[in-house]
Amino acid sequence: MKPTTITPEDSFRDHFSGVSEDGKRNWFYPQKPKGTWHNRRVLFTVIILTVLFVTPFIKFNGQPLLLFNVLERKFIIFGLFIGPQDYWLFGLTMLSFMVFIVLFTTIFGRLWCGWACPQTVFMEMVFRKIEYAIEGDSSKQKLLNKAPWTIEKILKKTSKYVAFLLVSFLIANLLLSYVIGVDEVSKIISEPIGAHLPLFIGIIVFTAVFYFNFAWLRDQACTVVCPYGRLQGVLMDRNSIVVAYDYKRGEPREKLHKGQERNAGDCISCFQCVAVCPTGIDIRNGTQMECVNCTACIDACDHMMEKVGFEQGLIRYTSENAIVSGFNKLITNRTRAYVVVLVLLWSALGFLIISRNDTQTTLFRAPGSQYIENKDGSVSNVYTFKIFNKTNQIIKPEIKLEAPKGTLLFAGKPDLTLQGAGMSEGTLFINIPKSALKARKTKLQLAVYQGKVKLESFETTFIAPEE
Repeated sequence: MKPTTITPEDSFRDHFSGVSEDGKRNWFYPQKPKGTWHNRRVLFTVIILTVLFVTPFIKFNGQPLLLFNVLERKFIIFGLFIGPQDYWLFGLTMLSFMVFIVLFTTIFGRLWCGWACPQTVFMEMVFRKIEYAIEGDSSKQKLLNKAPWTIEKILKKTSKYVAFLLVSFLIANLLLSYVIGVDEVSKIISEPIGAHLPLFIGIIVFTAVFYFNFAWLRDQACTVVCPYGRLQGVLMDRNSIVVAYDYKRGEPREKLHKGQERNAGDCISCFQCVAVCPTGIDIRNGTQMECVNCTACIDACDHMMEKVGFEQGLIRYTSENAIVSGFNKLITNRTRAYVVVLVLLWSALGFLIISRNDTQTTLFRAPGSQYIENKDGSVSNVYTFKIFNKTNQIIKPEIKLEAPKGTLLFAGKPDLTLQGAGMSEGTLFINIPKSALKARKTKLQLAVYQGKVKLESFETTFIAPEE
């Protein structure tokens, strides 16, 4: 969204706010935000963090509600177990999620970034709060960083970075609980470190990564590392709802002078919207890649408007079309197309989940083998089989021949007890009376049972001598 009436400030698009003219990094010291929108974010953050820290302890049918075990290729999404044999299901789930993100961004812009993204939530609502509590507001932080090293400065810096390290360690454990489960994490804590050394090293590494991110990388994680900000230029349009400055009402800008008639717009050039911005941009220049929609500028502007007696909402959640014409069309042909694609994906995903079997069995005739004519008048074929457990529960399957009549004879004593996401394989003979075979090739109907419950049905081909 580019305000067409503002040309002097258009040069901002040629510069990156995080880097100075001499190529050095600009460190931002945003003022402590306060106001209605910030209070809403605090409440929402409490809810988000509560859900984030409680979820690993919630179990459904004895399994975690959410698990993303990339090490063992096991995923559980709201009770749905996705093992190595169901990567197509995981891929379809991720594709649906991506289309949802595109649709959400098209309508609501970067609402996710400002309100629910873990990077923003932890950076602005946890680490930044710690910084304000120990070092003070932005002006005090600047003075402290420029001041010589004294006992007070050493104590404050040490306290802050120790607190950062402890929170980073907590986040690393939280992340690991989503990867391997909270039960395994508790074992690392309660049992000797040597028994879980690789996982313990993983916690240390992730602690260091999170500490580096929140202590040094900070705003650049959103403006440099994350590609989402760059994608918004493609995903959003003039109807997208974003944090925006009403330039029709605010321009031309002018300082407020008491006792003088005002012929300018409502923007009084107080720069409070810039002072509170965690990425150092001027929202009055229009929607920018660095803006994460954190709403700090809305609160700052509303406070100044109230202070000088002007109407609030000079900076607000709105769209380019709403600013220009006062009308916004959320549902466009573009959003309708995304909705159709998303409904189709969700429908396909729902059908595949409902029709999904707990096991996946393959049964093939042994390569190069021929039929065997037995003395009792039956014919035998030899097969190799593999049974995959597509759940995270123990299954004791039984393979049965349903049609035509016959018997199964396993070679050796294969263990058909399947652990979660486990697999069993072996060789078996299928014996069928010659009288039941009407052609050289006969389709066999087989099924896998656990007790009296049929888990799946499948077919294979049986070869018999010609009549």
